[in-house]
Amino acid sequence: MRMTPTRRAAAFIAFAGLTFGFGLATSACADDKNVNIGVLNDMSSLYADIGGPNSVAAIKMAVEDSGLPAKGWNIDVLSGDHQNKPDVGVNITRSWIDNDKVDAIADTPNSGVALAVSNVVREKNAILLNSGAATADLTGKACSPNTISYTYDTYMLANGTGKALTKAGGDSWFFLTADYAFGQALERDTSAVVTANGGKVLGGVRHPLNTSDFSSFLLQAQSSKAKVIGLANAGGDTTNAIKQASEFGIVSGGQKIAALLLFINDVHALGLKTAQGLTFTESFYWDLNDKTREWSKRFQKVSPKGTMPSMTVAGNYAAVLHYLKALEALGGNPHDGAKVVAKMKEIPTDDPLFGKGPLRADGRRIIPAYLFEVKKPEESKYPWDYYKLVATISPEDAAKPLEASECPLVKK
Repeated sequence: MRMTPTRRAAAFIAFAGLTFGFGLATSACADDKNVNIGVLNDMSSLYADIGGPNSVAAIKMAVEDSGLPAKGWNIDVLSGDHQNKPDVGVNITRSWIDNDKVDAIADTPNSGVALAVSNVVREKNAILLNSGAATADLTGKACSPNTISYTYDTYMLANGTGKALTKAGGDSWFFLTADYAFGQALERDTSAVVTANGGKVLGGVRHPLNTSDFSSFLLQAQSSKAKVIGLANAGGDTTNAIKQASEFGIVSGGQKIAALLLFINDVHALGLKTAQGLTFTESFYWDLNDKTREWSKRFQKVSPKGTMPSMTVAGNYAAVLHYLKALEALGGNPHDGAKVVAKMKEIPTDDPLFGKGPLRADGRRIIPAYLFEVKKPEESKYPWDYYKLVATISPEDAAKPLEASECPLVKK
């Protein structure tokens, strides 16, 4: 059909309108300074003390410290309790993204929940800023261009505590393992380190999440005669197991308890008399240096329970601070998770809690780790003075080498 001048003019106007509209959309996107962050964790059960409301407080500190609200950004922080159930975590995540326009999910302790949420986040092109979940699979075979892991993982824990105790003579192990993704990954990674360093795994037993009675599991560990009983669990499960192991006289009987994942809140709950001598690995301690002390004392004032921050709480602060730095570098919020994560990997990470360190292609933040031992009561000089540093683990040794990674994002 031949186009008349009138049709030609109408087509031009329509095309110009589309082009102009697209330009406005692009400009609006570039100028969009609205951000919604959802803090998804355990608010009421066995992991509530290591994250819970404390994680929300730390993330709100990161928002303020970013300086973006003073520059006209509107940043809202929501919170939700996943109840340590993957289906609950997935439903909250979908609702947040679809109805509340949440851009990033933060924290996610419980590896089963985190793995499920990571899939949803990728599908929806949002972001998962993981600090609480330990499974190394999040930056391994289950890695995603929309997910980062900022604080620690099962590889770090295994290559810290597992290697140190095995080399120190603890060459036979028995595991008490939380029966879900985190515990299974931690037992797997620690077993590999133990055997690689000349040790033997004599057996193990798996317990339900958030159990109160460890007696039958501890009796099996005791009867194994293993030199080291490895606790591949966390939070309330770890503290309950340690308390009951003390009642059973396991340590006084010559076996060593290895808390493969221990937090300062756990030590606080146990007390130094019970926790003294425990060896464990973390990437953060409030009393590590002047910068960590200054920030932690600020945090304690806003902590709902007046506690010092755990490793994962500190990681939430640092992860959100870097996320907001990436948004500012982009000039606005594109509401494109993969694009923002790519920018996060591009710009250097630097914060007062973990220092400088790259964010790798697999989404793993590369930082040092530290082997600590819990002080004896008489060694503690002031409140929350619980740890003594045994060894520093280099960033290269604390993370699985990229060449050994199963992450499809890594070019080999």
